[in-house]
Amino acid sequence: MKVLVTGSHGLVGSALVPFLASHHHTVCRLVRSAPAAGSTDLPWNPDKGELSAESLEGFDAVIHLAGESIAGERWTPEKKSLIRSSRIASTQLLTKTLVDLKQPPQVFICASAIGYYGNCGEALLTEKSPSGHDFLAELCAAWEAATERASLAGIRVVNARFGLILSERGGALQKMLPPFRMGAGGALGSGQQYMSWVTLDDVVSILKFILDTPGLSGPVNVVTPNPARNLKFAKVLGDVLNRPAITPIPAFVTKLLFGEMAEALLLSSQRVYPAKLLDAGYPFQYPELFDALMRLLRENPATVRSVAE
Repeated sequence: MKVLVTGSHGLVGSALVPFLASHHHTVCRLVRSAPAAGSTDLPWNPDKGELSAESLEGFDAVIHLAGESIAGERWTPEKKSLIRSSRIASTQLLTKTLVDLKQPPQVFICASAIGYYGNCGEALLTEKSPSGHDFLAELCAAWEAATERASLAGIRVVNARFGLILSERGGALQKMLPPFRMGAGGALGSGQQYMSWVTLDDVVSILKFILDTPGLSGPVNVVTPNPARNLKFAKVLGDVLNRPAITPIPAFVTKLLFGEMAEALLLSSQRVYPAKLLDAGYPFQYPELFDALMRLLRENPATVRSVAE
C-alpha cells in the first residue's frame, strides 16, 4: 500500500513511518520544509493553501497527523487561534485536494482527540456519545467536520480520537517523569477524574489495523478499554518507579499555572471506551496500565511494589 503521512516529525508520526515501512508499505511524507534532493518527501504549505494535487495522485491511503501542539503553554487567544487554524485549515485543504484527484485514496485517516467529548465525569463514552461544549470539544468537532467532504465523495474516512498517548520518548508521560522520579509526583486536583490512555506501540498498530480493516469508518476511539482515575494513574506510576506519589497538586494551583488548558487537559474526566476497535477485533498489546508502564519504563518487576486495585 502506498501511504502519505503528514505530521511525520511528531510523536505519533515519527513512530508510524518506520513501523509502516517495516510492514512493506511505501511511505511518503508531506512536509512543510523543502524536500532534500532524492527524497520521496512532498512539499505543502497549509498556511498559504499550497498543495500540489498532481503530487498526491496514486496514493492508497493518507494519514493526517499534523497540528499545533495543544500542551506546553497557556492558551492565549493567539495560541487558540493557531491551534484551531493549524488543524482545520490544513484538513480542509487536504480534503479538498483529495476529493478532486483523478484517483482519490481508498482511505483517509485524520487525527482527532477524545477532547471531543468534553468533561463527562463518570459517564462511559463511546463513539456514539455527543460532543462537549468547551474549546477542545468544539475544536475536535470542527476538525472532524472538515473531513466530511471526503466521506461524501466515497473515500473511507476515519477520525482517530486519540487519548493520552504514553511514550517515554515524548508527550505527557515524559513530562511527568522528572517529578515522579524525585518522589514529588501525585494526583491532580481531586484525582477522581478519568484518564483514557493508550501506549504509542498500540497507536501505531491501531493505525495499521484501521488501514487493513475496510469496515472501520467514522470516529474511532484510540484508547485502551481500561481508563484509570488520575489518582490511580499517579499511584501506579509511582509504584513502577519505586517512588512515593503522595504530593497532590490542588486544582486551583493547576489552574493558576495553566489557565484554561488545565481545566480541559488535566482536570477534565473522560472515561472513554474503544467500542469500534473491540468490535472489529483489535488485540490490544498493553490494555493494563501497570503492564504498559512497566514495558515503557523498563523497570525490573522484582523491584516494584504490588499495585493496589
